Amino acid sequence: MATVLEDRGGSLVPPRAQRGYHIVYRDQETNHCPGCGRSHWHIGRLMAECAFCGTALPLESSTHVAGGQIIRTVRRYPFVVDPHAVH
Repeated sequence: MATVLEDRGGSLVPPRAQRGYHIVYRDQETNHCPGCGRSHWHIGRLMAECAFCGTALPLESSTHVAGGQIIRTVRRYPFVVDPHAVH
């Protein structure tokens, strides 16, 4: 049985040509909101939000679009003090 990585050619994110259409906010272009059609935006570090209806789009230049950044989660266990331990 093949793993998910083997099925996708060694990557969890499929190649750009196979991902399909992604709506993103592009910096040097007029961006019309897919929700209301207007073009006034509040721009953040990762997202652009329509000033009228609140629809949010990822920035094209953002590293988070389509798995561009690896995020690690480290599970930390609580520190338990042993009352019988010698100090």
